[in-house]
Amino acid sequence: MGYTVDIDTGGTFTDGFFAKGDRVEAVKVPTTPHDLTVCFLECVQAGAERFGVPVEDLLYDAEIIRFSNTIGTNTLIQRDGSKVGLLVTKGREALAPTSDREGRPPLVAPDMTLGVDEAVSVTGAVLKAPAEPDVLAAAQALVDRGARCLVVAFSNSDINAANERLAQKAIKREYPRDYLGSVPVFLSSNISPRAGEAERINTAVINAYIHARLTRLLYKAGEDLRRRLYRKNLFIGHNNGAVARVAKTRAIHTYNSGPAGGLLGARLIGDLYGVQCLISADMGGTSFDLGYVRRGEPSYTLRPDVEGFPVNLPMLSIRAIGAGGGSIASIGGGELRVGPRSAGALPGPACFDLGGAEPTVTDANLALGILDADCFLGGAMKLNRARAVTVLEERLAQPLSVSVEEAALRVRKTVDETMGRETRRVKEELAAFADPILVVYGGAGPAHCCDVARIAGLRKIVITPFSAVFSAFGSSTMDVGHAYYRRIEAPLAAGADLGALARAIGAMEKEAARDLRGEGFAPDSVSSELELFVRPSSATTEVKITADRDFLQSPSAVEAVTRSAQDALAAAGAGAVDGLTVSTVSLTVRAPVPHYTIAEVPPAPGDPAAAQKGARPVFLDLARGWETLPVYDLERLGPGHTLRGPAVVESPTTTLLVQSGWRLTVDGYRNCVLEEVSR
Repeated sequence: MGYTVDIDTGGTFTDGFFAKGDRVEAVKVPTTPHDLTVCFLECVQAGAERFGVPVEDLLYDAEIIRFSNTIGTNTLIQRDGSKVGLLVTKGREALAPTSDREGRPPLVAPDMTLGVDEAVSVTGAVLKAPAEPDVLAAAQALVDRGARCLVVAFSNSDINAANERLAQKAIKREYPRDYLGSVPVFLSSNISPRAGEAERINTAVINAYIHARLTRLLYKAGEDLRRRLYRKNLFIGHNNGAVARVAKTRAIHTYNSGPAGGLLGARLIGDLYGVQCLISADMGGTSFDLGYVRRGEPSYTLRPDVEGFPVNLPMLSIRAIGAGGGSIASIGGGELRVGPRSAGALPGPACFDLGGAEPTVTDANLALGILDADCFLGGAMKLNRARAVTVLEERLAQPLSVSVEEAALRVRKTVDETMGRETRRVKEELAAFADPILVVYGGAGPAHCCDVARIAGLRKIVITPFSAVFSAFGSSTMDVGHAYYRRIEAPLAAGADLGALARAIGAMEKEAARDLRGEGFAPDSVSSELELFVRPSSATTEVKITADRDFLQSPSAVEAVTRSAQDALAAAGAGAVDGLTVSTVSLTVRAPVPHYTIAEVPPAPGDPAAAQKGARPVFLDLARGWETLPVYDLERLGPGHTLRGPAVVESPTTTLLVQSGWRLTVDGYRNCVLEEVSR
């Protein structure tokens, strides 16, 4: 078996998870914001060095490379995407995302939205086709104003997209693809054929806004790999829990794809223990991302919020807050604040010595002795503790009239309370499940996990050997997959006319077979899942249920699906149901690709004391002051080893702080299981 390579680029570090047979190597390299293909290749190079082979040999023998990144997310945050021109139905211009609730520049400038006289009824009948001269005049006006791409989002195009397609055809005749001045044209009905006009416009605009940057990155990354002898497709992580090649990836599918990989990795950990409920917590350099798994299903949303804009493209649900190792601590109104601003990869925390001049959570951890300046990233990156102490002194300690140690402790307390409160909220949403476990990951997460769990009221934590690169590890669980949607508005009941539903399913099956055949998968290797989005006929509450692909062939199966929808709506608080309508039908298909599998290992011999690599002064409490704590090498701790806090456990990719009152046990999967033994 060859190598499997999974890479996740975050705001501060780029993580790699490399596997061949039973051997696994995890690597971290600094993210290069100016060009993410640089850190992408540096991560591949670092993985090859761990295996002791030239990078060309690793790539030639690679079975698959999966890549998740934050380009789309960062483009939205930084507002540096393409200038978008938007064509909407005349009179619907106010639905354009021309404002931002956080005061940032809009996705569509106020003068970049124009109306076109056209009309489609709510039943899908074309009442008025757009006149080609009107479409071309609007398109030319937007291009003259600087549009680098156009979005066509007409009313009711989710029911009938004929007018959108007519507009696109007219524009492409004027700007053919073989001309340098060709303008990409995106149709809202292609990006999301679901109900909700404003959400559909947002979805299409976001996709167009981040499309160009992703295109440049992903095609360049693929070409760089081919030049180094990689022979197969580069697969891109999607926020629906699957991967697809670049040519079958829409830009918006990559939004939050890294955190989605982490959530799937957490589900796999839950499967190991047979738990019904868990909370996933990812503390990286820039953000703290929360998700959950309930009854084996990861958190999912039908109408997500993408950087403040509601969209109607279903995806795995991740709650992100600005709390990470690079979160900047500052004083405002006499109070200490941490985040949401982050130092990122450049300049990074002050201790990185790359020009950072503001104190961060990482600087606080270093000043308190929790991090070792000479052991960060296994010694590959030396930290400047004196620099961290200086910025903490100047920016926080002096204004607050406290010691550097107290200022650093306040930074930790502030960020831990923020993360703990958000984690408690997720726990409260899962109130029907007693004592969910907390799966903690991200490079910074293990240093804060005990305090976050205590604040959230959780008593058991699991940290895997791959926690620092956990989203890349989670990516390794993903298969190639595609999701297809059809808007239908059809009744769901025994005896109803289900012809429209059957035709929609048949069309999606043909499209799926064509796509997977193009990626080299035989039909008999593909699995599929049919999902129905159902609402009461006279209400808007919508639920998603699964159904067998051939359920339409059996009246009893139709009745069973109908009951399932009624139960789901009742659980969602829909009240009395006077008939059911299928608003959208979805088909998800997956083809298996190589994965790393977690193997159980026998108990380790000897005493955990043999894994102790030394001791160092650490400051965790004002009353206790500086105290000398044992420092353990995580890679020398094995199944069956147990230790009590306070203690520090280090690996080449992360630092774990075991607080007083907590016990750490290494189990048969080499996971660190922390349990609170006293309050």
